[in-house]
Amino acid sequence: MTTREEITEQIVTARLAKGLTWQQLADAIGRPVVWTTSALLGQHPIPAESARTLVDMLGLDESVVPALAAVPMRGGLPTAVPTDPTIYRFYEALQVYGGAIKELIHEEFGDGIMSAINFSVNVEKKPHSSGDRVVVTFDGKFLPYDWTAAD
Repeated sequence: MTTREEITEQIVTARLAKGLTWQQLADAIGRPVVWTTSALLGQHPIPAESARTLVDMLGLDESVVPALAAVPMRGGLPTAVPTDPTIYRFYEALQVYGGAIKELIHEEFGDGIMSAINFSVNVEKKPHSSGDRVVVTFDGKFLPYDWTAAD
């Protein structure tokens, strides 16, 4: 049986070998590019019909469709502190700005959290005279804490 990690390796290898972009794969199934990329990397279940489209584009065996459609084990990194420089910079930014962001969310919205379930994320390239900028937008529903007693 092929593991989800092995399927992810097949996806990445096939995408590169075929010269496909993540955007082309997302366009083929009509989904946002960040969601599609995350799903193909194992973080979201891909509806079977969409999974078949992607498997065909990538030239993978149809037998991987059920694994792509299954609810995955989400999150988790290979190490407690990420070592990949790109991922580490997000970790670093949240270490520096996380407390401030939390305070500002509570000041503006009250006691609660930003949902990562009712959520979208977008990555954009913004030209700038000193070098292109990376713009990452997290857009999550505010979920207030409900401290009422259960019936």
